[in-house]
Amino acid sequence: MHPPRDLFTPTAPAPWQRAALGANLLGQDGGLGVTIFEEMTTLALQTGAINLGQGFPDEDGPAEIGAAAQAAIAAGANQYAPGKGIPELREAVAAHQERFYGLVPDPQTEIIITTGATEGIAASLLALTGPGDEVLTFEPFYDSYGAMIGLTGATHVTAQLLAPDFLPDMAALESAFSSRTRVVLLNNPHNPTGAVFPREVLQRVVDLATRHNCLIITDEVYEHLTFGARHIPVATLPGAAERTVTISSAGKTFSFTGWKIGWLTGPEHLVAAIRTVKQFLTYSSGTPFQAAIATALALPDDFYAGISATLRHKRDILSEGLRAAGFDVFTPQGTYFVNVDTAPLGINDSVELARRLPALVGVAAIPVPVFCHPHGAERTRSLLRFAFCKKVEVLEEAAGRLAGLRGKL
Repeated sequence: MHPPRDLFTPTAPAPWQRAALGANLLGQDGGLGVTIFEEMTTLALQTGAINLGQGFPDEDGPAEIGAAAQAAIAAGANQYAPGKGIPELREAVAAHQERFYGLVPDPQTEIIITTGATEGIAASLLALTGPGDEVLTFEPFYDSYGAMIGLTGATHVTAQLLAPDFLPDMAALESAFSSRTRVVLLNNPHNPTGAVFPREVLQRVVDLATRHNCLIITDEVYEHLTFGARHIPVATLPGAAERTVTISSAGKTFSFTGWKIGWLTGPEHLVAAIRTVKQFLTYSSGTPFQAAIATALALPDDFYAGISATLRHKRDILSEGLRAAGFDVFTPQGTYFVNVDTAPLGINDSVELARRLPALVGVAAIPVPVFCHPHGAERTRSLLRFAFCKKVEVLEEAAGRLAGLRGKL
């Protein structure tokens, strides 16, 4: 007997309310709350805490990429880019996909440049789903997924990821599909858990999508931030290419998150549908930054190996402090987030602990339940997420502060 399907259909009337409800921002009284990221950042500022909540680096990426943007500005690349992105960047994305994965998207018809991966996800869901459809994600899920699915009017269906490895239960995954499943939205490497899904899990998703004749949208923004585990793009698997839209961005790989340069690739008919929506969102953006990222994507292999090795070292620094604090630490295989279980400290409410941590030890984190719908929030009630995409000296200080937590509870 399959486990019950976990469904979440937003019922609030206005589009903004559906988006807020999908992202857990709408209170029972209908009032609009602030995101947990804003709340934790405010607490960090008030207490002088080290903010390991929101996932953004505290230092810039390679100087040559910044110089390339400056050169593009000086050369006059300051007006609208073509709606689907400048040709140089589309060609660079195509070369990147072939170089790392053997994929050969046509830069003319199968690639568009987006305002970050977030716009790519939004445009894809708005183009391809609507009321009466179901969109399946793993849970926990990045909060913008819930917001965008709510905005489309589709039903958000989840399949839980299970600690300590945060892999899905295959029976639950199968039962999450139905005749109404229109899209599987898959984040790999996975935020917030840090899981990198193995081939057998990804192939099972593809096989189930094929059986139910649905599309796959993959968010692969952490594709180069893995630690030993190999990132496998879904589009490379048997049966996947004709139904898969692959999304990534420059922000995480190159540490220029504020530039908001993303891209998506896929079959021509799907890309055309998404482009139709995308052109009425931002149309285009970041012309000089697009030129700089074309340069960045051609960086040598040792750059990509280097960012992975550096992040692994940072992960280990922070993890040592978290273990010293008394948490159970779930070592991530990818992204720049590490999750812990607070239960060994006798704490089963990570939201409450997250609100206390900045004052207790001077470190801010994000509780995992905010990335879940109510049933999932209960399952993950004691989990807490920390970001390690910070300078080594900052992480060393944070680790030292965390090591003293047990004595302050």
